[in-house]
Amino acid sequence: MKVLLTGATGYIGKRLLPVLCDLGYEVVCCVRDESRFSPPEYLRKQISVIQLDLLKKETLANVPNDIDGAFYLVHSMSSSADYEKLEADSANNFMQAVSKTNIDHVIYLTGIINEDELSKHLTSRKKVEDILSSGKFNFTALRAGIIIGSGSASFEIIRDLVEKLPIMITPKWLNTRCQPIGISDVIQFLSKTLFHKATYNNNYDIGGPDILTYKEMLLEFGRVRGLKRFIYTVPVMTPRLSSYWLYFVTSTSYRLAVALVDSMKVEVICRNDDLNKLLNLMPLGYTECLKRAFSKIENNEIVSSWKDAYVSSGMNNKISHFIQVPTYGCFIDKREMDFNNREATINKIWSIGGQTGWYFGNWLWQIRGYLDKMVGGVGLRRGRTNINTLHVGDALDFWRVLYANKEEGRLLLLAEMKLPGEAWLEFKVKDNKIIQTATFRPLGIYGRLYWYSVWPFHGLIFKGMLQKIAE
Repeated sequence: MKVLLTGATGYIGKRLLPVLCDLGYEVVCCVRDESRFSPPEYLRKQISVIQLDLLKKETLANVPNDIDGAFYLVHSMSSSADYEKLEADSANNFMQAVSKTNIDHVIYLTGIINEDELSKHLTSRKKVEDILSSGKFNFTALRAGIIIGSGSASFEIIRDLVEKLPIMITPKWLNTRCQPIGISDVIQFLSKTLFHKATYNNNYDIGGPDILTYKEMLLEFGRVRGLKRFIYTVPVMTPRLSSYWLYFVTSTSYRLAVALVDSMKVEVICRNDDLNKLLNLMPLGYTECLKRAFSKIENNEIVSSWKDAYVSSGMNNKISHFIQVPTYGCFIDKREMDFNNREATINKIWSIGGQTGWYFGNWLWQIRGYLDKMVGGVGLRRGRTNINTLHVGDALDFWRVLYANKEEGRLLLLAEMKLPGEAWLEFKVKDNKIIQTATFRPLGIYGRLYWYSVWPFHGLIFKGMLQKIAE
């Protein structure tokens, strides 16, 4: 049977894809930018790729007529201030397009909705559910709360807070209750619901066995990590201050922080466990989910991370738009150096950033990241998904991977920090030399002033970084 997978490059989609292939499905992966889709080699015989943008109706003509089922795993929560309209338009375009095919079943992963007054985020999700349920196919909505797993937005935010702050003065919404669920259980619910006729034209809440406040979740995280933490809630922190608090302490974007704060004021508790019984699933508890997440992190087995999604930066352009580094009208800092060991040099390049750092002047990189946060940028806290592997589309601190070919010895990065222009950083290993090129295309006079103001630091940082990599 043929299954359409939207959001194939997203946090959930990347993890669901191999499970669907293991179940024997032929999977059609929907991506906005084919150049950043790099599935494992062993899956390629079972998948096909189509490029489409749900906001552009003409691209939906790429959806094949012979699909049997589909997963709707897309959202626009932090990509635009007007994400409600974008989500509704995307859902409507998708519904109309697949209704013209032979499709039998569509599954949508959304949020738990069990209060009369919903947040803007959950109201938008409910509207998407209503639109999809009107299509000419059987429809199932799975409603989840906080998803816990290595690389998930919720997990990384909790991790940032607990590991960085021994004492927290927090907003009162930390006393709101929720029902977290592990990512492995979410994937099980999604895969087992597909084509299960008893679930057709219904919606289900999915959650783990534990009902906890956000404060209890933070404290339990600290206990699992062996960290003593003190949390005090205050009633005077406004939603805006709460959003800034999350934005500056964690790796989340400001728009995502606003949406999260808005949602965290609403309890998300499962109505029942009907689907657990129907599918014979017993979800893991919160503590076990944390332990599994850290096991994956320690073994460098993180399959996907929310930070690799474009929503972590607000970038909407395709990677292919930037893959050809310009030269006209650009400032270029190019340096070359001999090295002794090609393999060691390439391994250093492929391990750059994140916990490894940038080999020279890390404190200067950290200051640059902090300044970027101050003006609404991504900062330096995103790190990287894996310690020593890079794929096209990955986030790498405040860069995005545009091209990564280890055999060729070429890595190309695009800057996602706030800049008066566009910037690229490229490493090439050729013969016995490493070539490091920083390119900046300025935007007007401010771009030129920016380049000249940071040029002295570039001379220090780029020279030192190249020397360390070549050693």
